[in-house]
This record gives sequence, C-alpha cells and structure tokens, in this order.
Amino acid sequence: MTDTPSTGGRRGKLVAAAASAVLAVVGVGAVAVGIRGSDGPPAPTASSTSLGSTATSDARPAPAVSSSPVGTAPRFGRFLSASRPTMLDIASIGVHSGDFVDLDVTSDGTISVPGTAHEVGFYVGGPTPGQLGPAVIAAHVDSTQGPGVFYRLGQVKPGAAVRVSRADGSVLQFVVDKVALYPKDRFPTDEVYRGTFDRAEIRLVTCGGTFDKVRHYLDNVVVFGHLVSAT
Repeated sequence: MTDTPSTGGRRGKLVAAAASAVLAVVGVGAVAVGIRGSDGPPAPTASSTSLGSTATSDARPAPAVSSSPVGTAPRFGRFLSASRPTMLDIASIGVHSGDFVDLDVTSDGTISVPGTAHEVGFYVGGPTPGQLGPAVIAAHVDSTQGPGVFYRLGQVKPGAAVRVSRADGSVLQFVVDKVALYPKDRFPTDEVYRGTFDRAEIRLVTCGGTFDKVRHYLDNVVVFGHLVSAT
C-alpha cells in the first residue's frame, strides 16, 4: 500500500459502480462469525437520527472529487485534497486503530473485506476522508476470537466525534449525524457510497442485527457523519 490514492477519475468511476445493488449488500462482515453464547453486538436504537443529516438516496451522477489542497465552494463545506487515512479514533466507544487495509471492487462486483477482525478497511474507490463526498470505512464486528474493531459501532450516538488522522499529517474531526441498522437486502447503497457530494462526509459500516443459522449477520450498522474541523 502507498500513501497516494487513486486518481479522481478512477474514483469517480468506482463510486458510480458502487451504486449497483450487489456492492453494498455484501459490504463488510458478510462472512463475519458471531460470538457464541452472547446476545450479539450492540444495536442502534430504533430512532437514532439528528443533527440535520443530509444523506439521501438521490441517484444523481456522482461528480469527480476535488483535488485542490483546501477549498470551499457555494453550498459546499470545507474540503481537502486526497490523503489516505492512517488512524481512526471514536472515543465514545473506545475505538483507536491504525491498522488500515484497502477495500476495492472484486471481480464479482462485490466489495472486498478486511482480512481480520482487527483491521480497518478503507474503500479506495471513493473519496478519502476530508474530500467532497462520503469516505467509506468498514470493519468486522467480531470473529471466533472475540469482538472486532467495530463491535460497539451500534452504540455510537448522533453528536459523537469521529477523528481521522491522515498520511499528510492532518487530523480531521467528523460529527455523527445518524446511526441506523439496515437489512442487507435493503442496504442504502446510494446514501453510503454516493451521498450528496455537498460536503466532506464519512460512513462507518459493519455487520449487526440477527445472527442466522448459517453464521451470517443479516443486517448492517451504518454511521453517517460530516466534517467539522481539520488541523
């Protein structure tokens, strides 16, 4: 892996590809193994939305992401140039991880997943954190060895801080707008991978909900947030 992300053109094509249904349904953790003898990972509350989230399922074509060093534009909040994430901190649920791996589209049209429950996956087909649009970060909820990085993701509340350090030395702070649980067969592909491209946003994704007889979680937990500061 390098610190240089894919070009904006390639990202635009892959973000458009992410609008296909297959991609998001598999998402992360489709093969996650539940922890025996437990009630499963924490789930979001029935209504966990606030702070004016603007994520929609709008099917507009995704524009190319900005590659300017730092910029603002009408209707847009602050956004930055591309730079890989190197550290993820979510203090409210005790997440602190710098073990990042790349996630990309596989030959069958699905998204690859982290190799272990302790890795954090960054979807390289979309914006990097801080660029316009939604940067997608995903991790397993658990494994046969115990909880994974995102085991407590369902406990995140609107208003919580998500901090992302980047390879260029910047530290970004996002605020959580919404936390939701979606059946995998109704995964909100457009909201997660396309967003509105009106501001720099983040998506955190893992498995959750009911654990079925073939050792798969039936749902996905998704956290939606937007950039509030960069230092």
